[in-house]
Amino acid sequence: MLVLLTATSAFAQSLPTFGGPSMTRASEQASRTRRAASVPDGMAITSAGGDYRVQLGLLVHEDSRLAWNDDQKNVTDTFVLRRFRPSVRGRVAHRFDFFVNPDFSNTTTSVVQDLYIDTVFNPAFRLRVGKGKTPFGLERLQSALNLTFLERGMPTAVAPNRDIGVQALGDLRGDVFSYLVGVMNGVGDGGSYSRRTGDGKEISGRFVVRPFNVHATHPLHGLALAISGSTGDQTGTPLRFFQTQTLRQRYFSYANGVTNDGRRERYSPQVSFYHGRFGGFGEYVRSQAPVRRAAVREDIAHQAWQVAGSWLITGETATDAQTGVRPHARFDPAAHHWGALQVAFRYQALKVDDEAIALGFASADSSHIASGWTAGVNWYLNDNLRCTSNFERTVFDHGAGARPAENVLAFRTQLIF
Repeated sequence: MLVLLTATSAFAQSLPTFGGPSMTRASEQASRTRRAASVPDGMAITSAGGDYRVQLGLLVHEDSRLAWNDDQKNVTDTFVLRRFRPSVRGRVAHRFDFFVNPDFSNTTTSVVQDLYIDTVFNPAFRLRVGKGKTPFGLERLQSALNLTFLERGMPTAVAPNRDIGVQALGDLRGDVFSYLVGVMNGVGDGGSYSRRTGDGKEISGRFVVRPFNVHATHPLHGLALAISGSTGDQTGTPLRFFQTQTLRQRYFSYANGVTNDGRRERYSPQVSFYHGRFGGFGEYVRSQAPVRRAAVREDIAHQAWQVAGSWLITGETATDAQTGVRPHARFDPAAHHWGALQVAFRYQALKVDDEAIALGFASADSSHIASGWTAGVNWYLNDNLRCTSNFERTVFDHGAGARPAENVLAFRTQLIF
């Protein structure tokens, strides 16, 4: 007999998380199995025994983006529907989970972000088939529900995004060690799946160790060290451009006729630490592949890094999980409750190989270095509603180029259900 369940906070805390990108610790936010959901789960239909379940969810990001000191009017100040993602996740016959996550915002063309099926053998082994995030980048694998800043940092422009293939993931010794490996079609730096015309495939993996998680009271509980890597023949695939994270202004692009011409290799060391009020992470990504234009062929590297930290002024617990920060008291002015307040700061940089400029691979107006910082404030009114403000400054070629620095003030209202 089917029982209709509505998602109150108390009920949500008693349900196991499944099916969506938060399934196991193996991909940080992309997969968790044994922890309880701590955000309202929307509305779900489940069988009496729990073997069958369908759950509906929603993510909405409404943004305002304003260029600061844009005297030349190079950027249009605008309001934008950044994300509008209804989702369906569920379980079939106890061992099979699924997740469907389309996006109908005006920054996409009604694209299906995620669509995969998991076969769950046990917490140590789960097999995933379909479209999802490539097992590689630290911040890329964090859920959009719980980003520290409006936009992910520059390393995600070098790391792969979503792709189609087969992945294996799981946890060993609880939260101490996690793995996620996959065989995918292969996508360009920062890119998501598009139809492939070649036979090349890409192998990628991410391995995480949390050495102090066996002791809940240890001062380094919450420290995670990770390494990611990928390799695959991507001959003939196009090369992507690079753009600023918030205003999406293109600052580097390859000239016409430039393509990948061989095996692309990526690697990324990563660290994160969430303990008490503090949350922080850092990652470095390097991607290198042979590039060809006519008779000229050379290995070209893209590399980026970022360091970010945050602090909850009101005393809540910081987390990188999909559940996000939970205020001690929901916003209620009559009761003098104002929710949770978090401040955050990030420094980041991206560099394209000098040879890309010297050999004529780049478009004439390209800048090959971008660096900058972001300061942000997050206001969590309750478990469902959050307001974010960021100020971000980006300079190009260390300020020595003709391209002026970009300054942006951005605001976001987030609704999750």
